[in-house]
Amino acid sequence: MTPTDVFSLAGMIAMPMWLLMILVPKWIVTRFLIDYKIIPILLSLVYAIYIIQAMLIGGAMDFGSLASVMALFTEEHAVLAGWVHYLAFDLLIGMWMLHQNKTLKIHQLLMAPCLFATFMLGPIGFLLFTIIKSIKKQ
Repeated sequence: MTPTDVFSLAGMIAMPMWLLMILVPKWIVTRFLIDYKIIPILLSLVYAIYIIQAMLIGGAMDFGSLASVMALFTEEHAVLAGWVHYLAFDLLIGMWMLHQNKTLKIHQLLMAPCLFATFMLGPIGFLLFTIIKSIKKQ
């Protein structure tokens, strides 16, 4: 499989999980996938493969400056690993938010935008959830 194929496959793996979390978060299948972190684990395996390949191709990774990080993202395997990293961690944050919501009981109409924002913009969705959570607790 080429990195382009893996990029597409990773997106096809993550997208249905987001749809389940947004549309049917309490469905037994959704809960199973969340509880056992099935999709993030699969994505983590893909990440491990491609980050190791990137290190074998490009050597040690330097995160000490913006310029050195930008240079890391010129290698195809490193970019793919970075993308899969985002997919896995954003999913984990969305799953954590749903887990938190078991006790918070934030209405699904408010949770859906939080989850969608986390899917599309990561930290902004987390921030939105944190704000709603804070208001709900007051």
